[in-house]
Amino acid sequence: MRHLFFLCVLLAFPLSITAQKKELSTAKANLKQGKNLEQSEKDMRKLLEQPANRQNEKIWLTLFDIVKKQYDQGNEKLYLKQNYDTAKIFQLTEKMFDVLERFDSIDAMPDGNGIVKPKHRKKHASLLNDYRPNLYNGGRYFVNKKNYKEGFQCYDMYIGCTTMPLFEQYRYESDSTLLREAAYWASFCAHQQKDTEATLSHKDLALKDQAHHNSLLQILSDTYLLKGDTLHYLETLNEGFQKYTQTPYFFQNLVQHYGVLQEWKTILKYANQGIEVDSVGVNFLFSKCAALLNMGRYEECISVGNKIIAINDSIAEIYYNVGLAHFNQAVLLDKNVKKTAKQKNQMMEQYQKARPFMERYRALAPDKQQQWASPLYTIYLNLNMGKEFEEIDKLIRQNSK
Repeated sequence: MRHLFFLCVLLAFPLSITAQKKELSTAKANLKQGKNLEQSEKDMRKLLEQPANRQNEKIWLTLFDIVKKQYDQGNEKLYLKQNYDTAKIFQLTEKMFDVLERFDSIDAMPDGNGIVKPKHRKKHASLLNDYRPNLYNGGRYFVNKKNYKEGFQCYDMYIGCTTMPLFEQYRYESDSTLLREAAYWASFCAHQQKDTEATLSHKDLALKDQAHHNSLLQILSDTYLLKGDTLHYLETLNEGFQKYTQTPYFFQNLVQHYGVLQEWKTILKYANQGIEVDSVGVNFLFSKCAALLNMGRYEECISVGNKIIAINDSIAEIYYNVGLAHFNQAVLLDKNVKKTAKQKNQMMEQYQKARPFMERYRALAPDKQQQWASPLYTIYLNLNMGKEFEEIDKLIRQNSK
């Protein structure tokens, strides 16, 4: 049985070699005639999947020639303004780089004496160098088409050329402007796919692109949030806020984060920094007003709130904040069982002041009953406003059923 098995192996081996030679011969014939190239490409890739063929120079070079032939045919059709898919040109460019980069690692394997002397590197690098701009242009094309997966691959390959041994004779690092832009757009494409690792893969280079620095910091912040990396998320938000204070993204996300933690002092700090840059910036003023309210600094809250209303009198929430600042002061006085006459007057005065703000808030936000109904109920009760009290009491009862 052992001899029979050995015989089968010996018989299979030459059959495999014969099949390989036949497929290579067919592929070269198709290459010469310029037909059935996609099928020949598949055949060559299938051959390379076999461990015995992975270092076969003839198969690799034939595969490259087939891909390049497809590129040349497509390019000719585009030049002659014939019908052809432009996207395919850029995809074929990617394939050419991928094939020769992978082959280069085989070409550069040390010989029996441990000497590394690639035979094809210089020629292949020179050939691909002419096509390299297509990688950058392909990235732009795919971004415009919102094909972010292909866009990333083009930009990633374009940047990757700077570190490939295949291109050691070139100094692509000196091409800094396009490289930085490519790194930004690679990050952009990866972010659109929510691929956090790919988004961060060219981060350091992308950060050098000043033209897109603001946008990149937003992308990085969102990426760190997706990763659950709170430390870098806050660091990036803070950097963005310090450099681009008037870009809403950074401030709003800082406020949201620290608001959940109820760190009102931190929110107040950022709001004051924003006001130094834009003294009438409603977002900064509103956040300051809300922070002061939550810190119990009611008079300051009222002062800031009135300033906002003077700038824009249609923001519903600011009436609620100012009204609640007056209301809370009245409630604090009301809690004192042994109130002096002065304290009673102060309490009533605060309820009086709270009333127009809460009523205005109700008018602007009628669907926010859970916020305005209870304060108005207490205000009308303490001010002995029978008609208004009955109306709000009835409304609360109806909605509690």
